[in-house]
Amino acid sequence: MLKTKSKDKIFADKKDKMSDFNFGKETAGVFDDMLERSVPFYKELQRMMCEIAVDFAADGTNIYDLGCSTGITLFNIYEAVKKDVKYIGIDSSQDMLDRCRARFSGNNSTNQYSLICTDLNNGVNITNASVVVMNLTLQFVRPLHREQLIKNICNGLNTNGCLILLEKVLGNNSDFNRMFIKYYYEMKKRNGYTELEIAQKREALENILIPYRLDENKDLLKKSGFAHCDTFFKWYNFCGLVALKSSFR
Repeated sequence: MLKTKSKDKIFADKKDKMSDFNFGKETAGVFDDMLERSVPFYKELQRMMCEIAVDFAADGTNIYDLGCSTGITLFNIYEAVKKDVKYIGIDSSQDMLDRCRARFSGNNSTNQYSLICTDLNNGVNITNASVVVMNLTLQFVRPLHREQLIKNICNGLNTNGCLILLEKVLGNNSDFNRMFIKYYYEMKKRNGYTELEIAQKREALENILIPYRLDENKDLLKKSGFAHCDTFFKWYNFCGLVALKSSFR
């Protein structure tokens, strides 16, 4: 079973030289706390993604979580979906997958899930899928590889399957962008992060988290073969999208 979550203090001390953010052992150990304090309406988003997954999940199919990290979303969907499906978690960090496996252990789910360690920049094999989730994942995939990745997902989804996509997004102009980022950092302060922690994490993420605008993400989904796309969540610079693969595309 997964141990009690530890508090995120990764950026609490002043660092002389900032390295790029990574998803290794230190991050994996505090990631659950990091998400709850850094993602607006985090618990409500988990509930929303689960209820969408319940409506699209089909017996005999696969549900994928790409960038599953410690498995919070995948496990929540596992508990919500009462159907004969297989849960597949994919992440580039073995440390994250170890914690995901610990979350599933002891829940009589051994034959219902599998975990794969791979870099999404190198592509992914999606088959017989009714639901694919990318929860704050696409923003870490290099822009050069995003279109092919989304095409692979669309091709691997069954007819009327869905992609649930949650992303940080840019504002449509620089004024909105500055405002939304300011409001986001104020939220992080309310959740106990100091200005130093916020500034150092921002620097660490600068070269690896590359957000698109909302309209760019929608265009990417449609260009990659999804027939319909709608917004199910929007909070300043965070957005949730659900894209449908339809037999009528």
